[in-house]
Formats: sequence, structure tokens, C-alpha cells
Amino acid sequence: MRLPRSVETADVGGKSVLVRADLNVPLEDGRVADDTRIRASLPTLELLLEREAAEVRVCSHLGRPKTDEDRAALTMAPVERRLRELLPDERVHVLENTRFDPGETKNDSAFAQRLADGCNLYVNDAFGSAHRAHASTEGVARLLPAYAGLLLLAELEHLGKLLGEVERPFVLVSGGAKVDDKLGVLQNLGGRADTVLIGGKMAEQLRVDNPLDFEVELPGDVVGAARFAEDAEARVYRVDELPYAWLGLDIGPETCRRFTAALGGARTIFWNGPMGVFEWPRFAAGTKAVAEAVAANEQAFSVVGGADSVRALNELGLADGISWVSTGGGASLELLEGKELPGVAAIPSAVEQPAA
Repeated sequence: MRLPRSVETADVGGKSVLVRADLNVPLEDGRVADDTRIRASLPTLELLLEREAAEVRVCSHLGRPKTDEDRAALTMAPVERRLRELLPDERVHVLENTRFDPGETKNDSAFAQRLADGCNLYVNDAFGSAHRAHASTEGVARLLPAYAGLLLLAELEHLGKLLGEVERPFVLVSGGAKVDDKLGVLQNLGGRADTVLIGGKMAEQLRVDNPLDFEVELPGDVVGAARFAEDAEARVYRVDELPYAWLGLDIGPETCRRFTAALGGARTIFWNGPMGVFEWPRFAAGTKAVAEAVAANEQAFSVVGGADSVRALNELGLADGISWVSTGGGASLELLEGKELPGVAAIPSAVEQPAA
């Protein structure tokens, strides 16, 4: 895999640096509800400050503002306050939400130039947005000397391991609502995996119409519910015995045992997507079982991606048991599909240094 040049090779002393970070965090009542992505941005920012950068301008999008009400709710002010609590350095400045300017998503050259004005170099540390050819992720990299931040590089290196030779058995676990969202990853990685485990609503789709040219393991039993509601009547059924119009909202106990056994013997694991409606405790057992099995396998190289899977890990306190928890979302999926990410492609390649 092609790796871009690292911020560690940049001469930043006395210079003004524009950093594209991924500060797209959830807000509640005007405060940051989860600062995971802010914390993930700190190593690159700290490196720049330690190497005597004169100024660090941090830019990011936040949500998808469309109306004046959105703009009021999605200002970067709460994010800046939290960043300053974690990194109280007057050289750090957070710019306003890049998506407040329509030129951001259009990759408008004029908006990119406004972001670049007054800066000497650019660092992209927003892996989660690297699959978007936007002004702050791709356009600015054409105007300033561009480098990859530490988080972006770590994502590429860890996810890239899944695309090369892996230790076997290699087990891929996929869940969620739609096959289409993950079809590219399933096609690119699934054919290389020894076992592919499918849960969630996408298992129902594959049971009816499977576009894959390799075998997958589907749930044999499910936790069925009479309606889509947290308090719905529910019980465990074999898949072929689920009553008409009932919904399978989680994998059943027999499937949990089968899936966890496969994960326990794996040496490489990639998991993306919950096994059911894990937000409701009555339908969370399957996702919990998978999370616990992945985290308990200390011999495996494990990668977990996707907002729901990562949320489940964090709620269960299991993230420390995973080799790499990806912040990437859509960027992770596109990379693992084998696609080139515009935000990465815009940064010059790393150059091998001669041996000392």
C-alpha cells in the first residue's frame, strides 16, 4: 500500500501549520458528548507544538449544516472549548465549521485558498474524511506542502495489514442494516477470509439474494420480535420458524455460540457492524457476545470499524482489548474495498531514507 509522507519529516519550526483534523463529535446541550475523536487528534497537534510550530490552525467539519438552525447548533465553539481543556496552548486555534461554506463540499479552489492563506504547510490527520475530495481534505493539499498526520498514518498502516498477507484463520464479521453499504468490503476481503460471519438485517438480505461468490455463515436462530419496538413481545426462534411478519432483531444463542467459537480460534479478525438492534438491551446479546469474543482473543490481530461496533466496544469497556479501533467509518470501508482515498492521494508519497 502507498503511504504518504509523515508529519514527522516536516520542518515546522517557526511556521504556521494548517491541520485538517476529524473533530466531528456528538454534541448534547451545547457540550461535547464524546471526545474520542478530539483525543485522537492530540498526538499530531502535540508533535507540532513540541517542534516549535509558531501557530497551529485546526479545521474540521461538524455534522451536515443546511439551515440557519443547523449553523447555530453546529458551531465549533464547544469543540474548541474541549480541545483547549485537553491542550491548553495559545498557539492552537480552531477554525469555524468548514461546511458552513458551500465551497467545502464542492472542493472549491477559492475556499481552499482562503484556508491556506497565511499557512506554510498542511497536515491531514482526518482519516475519517479522507475519502471525500473536499476543499479542506484535498484542495488545500494542492496549495501547500502536504503531510499525513500520525492518526491518518496509523489508520493506513493497521487497516493495510488486512489487505496483505495475514495470519490465519482470518475471520470477517459483518452486520448492520444494508448489504449494499458493505458489499465492496465483503467482495474484496471476504473472498480472502477463511470464515465470514454475517448478522443483523443484512443476513436476511443475503439469505434471499446472495451476490457473493463465496460461502458465508448466517444465523441459524434469531431473537424474534412481534414489532420493531424495545418492549415488543420477543422470543428465540429458528430462522425457518420465525412467525410471519415477526422481525429478527438479534442473533440467537446458538448462533452466538457458533460465531464466538470461530472468533476464539481466529488469528486475524475484522469486525464491522452490530448483530442486531444493540441499542435496546433486550436485543444486544449478540453484539455483546461478538465484542467480548473479539476482545478476549489475545492471540489475534483484531480490527474493529464502524460507528456502531466502536460504540458497543466503548459501552462495554472492551476497546483496550482490540489491536486497532478505527475512527474511519466510510473511509475505512472504501480503503478496504481497495479504493484510493482522495485525501491520501493528494499527499506526496513517503520517500525511503538512506541507511545511516
